[in-house]
Amino acid sequence: MYNAVLTLHSWSRWLVVIFGLIAVFRALGGWQGRKPYLGADNGMGAAFVGSMHLQLLLGLILYFGLSPFGVKAFETAGGAVMKDPIGRFWGVEHIATMILAVIAAQVGRTLSKKATDPVLKHKRAFVWFTVALILVLLMIPWGIWNPARPLFRF
Repeated sequence: MYNAVLTLHSWSRWLVVIFGLIAVFRALGGWQGRKPYLGADNGMGAAFVGSMHLQLLLGLILYFGLSPFGVKAFETAGGAVMKDPIGRFWGVEHIATMILAVIAAQVGRTLSKKATDPVLKHKRAFVWFTVALILVLLMIPWGIWNPARPLFRF
């Protein structure tokens, strides 16, 4: 079960990145071009936030139930996990930052939907989606930092 959920979590991160990039660039273009807020803008924001929620759900399943790097790391090693950079990354930094990213994406979607001016909708979406996407990109375990971690898990 662990490998199946980890593989889903690994692959669905690409949905987050793709939808996030599209949502950010649509919002930037709408804001700078003073364009109307279209259904496609709303839909892409929804796709980005929805994929973020899916990632969070899969991550929480891993963290609290299946992964040896989640809450189990604190149970077995006590406070030693905080002295281990890899254990600290998975046990604290990754999950905390990703939760903040989901919150930022959701705030952006909510605030952009509530705005009455289309340019303000785009601006709010751009600012909050960009913050969320930067946080996600910072916390994805890219192969650059750890070549043993694949970009595409099979």
